[in-house]
Amino acid sequence: MDEFGFFLTWKSEGKEGQVLESSLINSIRSTIPKDPKILSSLEAMGKSESDLEGHTICICSGPDLVNLSFTYMVAQNTDVAMQWTEGLRSLIHNFRANSVCPMTCLRRHWMRLSFLTNVNGKIPVRSITRTFASGKTEKGIFQALKDLGLPSGKNDDIEHSLFTFDKFYALTQKICPRTDIEELFKKINGGKIDHLNIDQLIHFLNESQRDPRLNEILFPFYDSKRAMQIIERYEPDEKLRRRGLMSSDGFCRYLISDENAPVFQDRLELYQDMGHPLAHYFISSSHNTYLTGRQFGGKSSVEMYRQVLLSGCRCVELDCWDGKGEDQDPIVTHGKAMCTDVLFKDVIQAIKETAFVASEYPVILSFENHCTKPQQYKLARYCEDIFGELLLTEPLEAFPMEPGRPLPSASDLKWKILIKNRRLKPEVEQKELEDFKKHMEAGEISTSTNAEEDNDAEPIGMNGAETSVDVQDLINSYHYVAATTNVHPYLSSIVNYAQAVKFLGFEVAEENNIHHNMSSFNETTGLGYLKTSAIEFVNYNKRQMSRIYPKGGRVDSSNYMPQIFWNAGCQMVSLNFQTPDLAMQLNQGKFEYNGSCGYLLKPDFMCRPDRTFDPFSETPVDGVIAATCTVQVFSGQFLSDKKLGTYVEVDMYGLPTDTIRREFRTKMVMNNGLNPVYSSEPFVFRKVILPDLAVLRIAVYDDSNKLIGQRILPLDGLQAGYRHISLRNEGNKPLSLATVFCKIILKTYVPDGFSAIVDALSDPKKYLSICEKRVDQMKAMGIEEVSTVFCLIFVAQVRNVVAQQSVDWSAMVRSHHTEARGLGDQHVLQQFEHLRTLLLSIQQQHRQQLQLLHNRQGKDIRAKQAKTSMESGKAISQDKSIKNKAERERRVRELNSGNTKKFLEERKRLYLRQSKETEQLQVAQREQLEKLEKSIQQVLLFTVKACFHHHGKINVYTHY
Repeated sequence: MDEFGFFLTWKSEGKEGQVLESSLINSIRSTIPKDPKILSSLEAMGKSESDLEGHTICICSGPDLVNLSFTYMVAQNTDVAMQWTEGLRSLIHNFRANSVCPMTCLRRHWMRLSFLTNVNGKIPVRSITRTFASGKTEKGIFQALKDLGLPSGKNDDIEHSLFTFDKFYALTQKICPRTDIEELFKKINGGKIDHLNIDQLIHFLNESQRDPRLNEILFPFYDSKRAMQIIERYEPDEKLRRRGLMSSDGFCRYLISDENAPVFQDRLELYQDMGHPLAHYFISSSHNTYLTGRQFGGKSSVEMYRQVLLSGCRCVELDCWDGKGEDQDPIVTHGKAMCTDVLFKDVIQAIKETAFVASEYPVILSFENHCTKPQQYKLARYCEDIFGELLLTEPLEAFPMEPGRPLPSASDLKWKILIKNRRLKPEVEQKELEDFKKHMEAGEISTSTNAEEDNDAEPIGMNGAETSVDVQDLINSYHYVAATTNVHPYLSSIVNYAQAVKFLGFEVAEENNIHHNMSSFNETTGLGYLKTSAIEFVNYNKRQMSRIYPKGGRVDSSNYMPQIFWNAGCQMVSLNFQTPDLAMQLNQGKFEYNGSCGYLLKPDFMCRPDRTFDPFSETPVDGVIAATCTVQVFSGQFLSDKKLGTYVEVDMYGLPTDTIRREFRTKMVMNNGLNPVYSSEPFVFRKVILPDLAVLRIAVYDDSNKLIGQRILPLDGLQAGYRHISLRNEGNKPLSLATVFCKIILKTYVPDGFSAIVDALSDPKKYLSICEKRVDQMKAMGIEEVSTVFCLIFVAQVRNVVAQQSVDWSAMVRSHHTEARGLGDQHVLQQFEHLRTLLLSIQQQHRQQLQLLHNRQGKDIRAKQAKTSMESGKAISQDKSIKNKAERERRVRELNSGNTKKFLEERKRLYLRQSKETEQLQVAQREQLEKLEKSIQQVLLFTVKACFHHHGKINVYTHY
């Protein structure tokens, strides 16, 4: 392992060096390999299976959660194995390592090249050319190596000691010159000199690199001291450092440093208050966790539970079914979808091993329970036996499960596993549980007595299998009392703060006020409630938890867009973690904040019962300042090792009014994946009304519209200025060197026409200097300032006038409000009379439209009947089986008689239906008129109260 913890490297004698990047390692385990090939190769080295116990370290790695590989290491003894296991775990679960700066990425890549040595221990030139192949000919790379005094032949090797980081950095600057940074550098210093002085650097840092919305005390402006520290840290030229100057090279080094990261680094740590009730957090949640691919005919894997939990997920799903063997041991699978299955107990064991590796906060197991009651007992016992003290079987003493009592906090439930399942009514559960325990105790005594009696006759004791069969028979023999909920009382007894209930409506939930009740909604149902009851849905989520999951039609395991449900405060927005699509990228980018612990505190207005929030609002929320975000993309670096075209797309996701997709994209730069220059126009997200929920997505695509890299950046914590955005792959794993250089401007949203006022308020010194300048200009025109004495006399006169005007104004206001009340009442009556006239007119139109519809229906049925009669008569006249005229006339009379009766019945049914429709319309219109009259009375009453309240305020003010 290198000194920075970037790579795990090894080299066998006579072979090339091999490298495993730490960011791709998911977990470290102490397990013996099961692959016969690996075991046989170890045996050939003299390591038997017994020798491997406690000595073997398994390293699981991969670019995503599904495509995994396993590397095994064998230590000399158990102490060394333990030391390596603990050391590697501490490195791989450092989530900040995934957000390092471009300079660190360059150092990491240099180290990778240094480790990839040939059999002679040297670095092949061919490895370097492969890194920079895109958009550059090999001749250019060879020439750059030659200019740096390094071996430059196609088949040459470089000595490890010669290939220093400084040489590698210089090589990258030659092959990938930063003309965009050069242009920015010249823009700052005016282009006349080749360095920046301290004043120019301070101006750049305060004007371009600082968010003007930040508090000046908590985030002070840059001064000469801080600017000098930057120069000393990043300027490579010692002479310039002494003079307090910065070269373009030093400026470039600063821009790609950790000090210039696109997000505040403290956001990547655990920075939120974890003492709020559980319902006040967004919780990273997985759907059908066991699947590695499709929902239909897919493969189930225990490994998925490990990978999902290690990625920070805190809610996993288990679809539980009776097994297929003789003991019907419970399995986890997608029922009736031709998916493979895994044993429930294996899943529980995997969850125990990985539940609290990435996060110490509670894990929720969402049971989709299809098991029979005997197997449900097994589910509960497996959870108890395997989880032990990790399983929360009883509610906490400080948080009893009573109506109106809030849920415990994430901190209160540290290191605990909760089960989400239906539960019996308390009285039913207690009685059934007591009866079941009595039955089991009686059966155990009977079994024990029989064993003692048989002991003399048969010396063979009961083995584990026999005991298991006896217990299973005992469980199966129990007769369960009928209950409305098909849940075993033992399983029911270990369900507490995640009690699943059928959703009966927001009003019922509010009336019951049971915080530990939670419901699940598929995406379609959830969207339906959002359309009809968005505010009620938000209020529901303030009190209790909800879980959203993909609709059943997503057989390919695709995901819905989670943002719409986060906007409503839904805690568990469950996604298919095995599918690295846009929705999953948004989820992983969002939960990267707060130490990747899987819990994110919702905004204040989505938690407080005294606040109202509409997720479809298009106006700023009370207490939240809307923002304007501008992104200008300049260039990309090391985007691909292929010679292809690229473009950048910038999207915003948040509230519906804040979401802008596929609108902003740069031009396509052809045949250059190494250092394309886009120089796009600024992309302006003019009004982001809720920055707390908004995220920015920057994605790079090739000329076939295939994703190269992407990055999700929540606006809360985003830094303004010129920033390098390090990109991730579709599975949110960091790409080696790929970055996008852009400028981000964050400002408070200002409506049109108010920009001048806001500028004056935000920078009063500048505004006053402008005013002083105008005074000087007036003096030049001969307009002198008044004397101080005159000013004092003038001020006294003004005070007297203001006092008299205040008295007059108070009297005038009282008179005005008296008149306004009368006019207001008259105006309200006129408005409602106008509304009544309009309503009557519209109702008359509706009646006319209904009458026209009825007339058309009558006309249609008469025409239809006439046509039927004619066709029937024609059929008889053409019937060759009728031999004479009398028979034909008789048949015609019978047909006419039957048709007449049938037609009269049809017209009668039509008349009854039309009469009913007319009556329903009349009733509805009468109700509309009654509601209008009632509204008139309510508005008049409200106007009276409002005027009285306002008069009270006026009188108090006047008295003061």
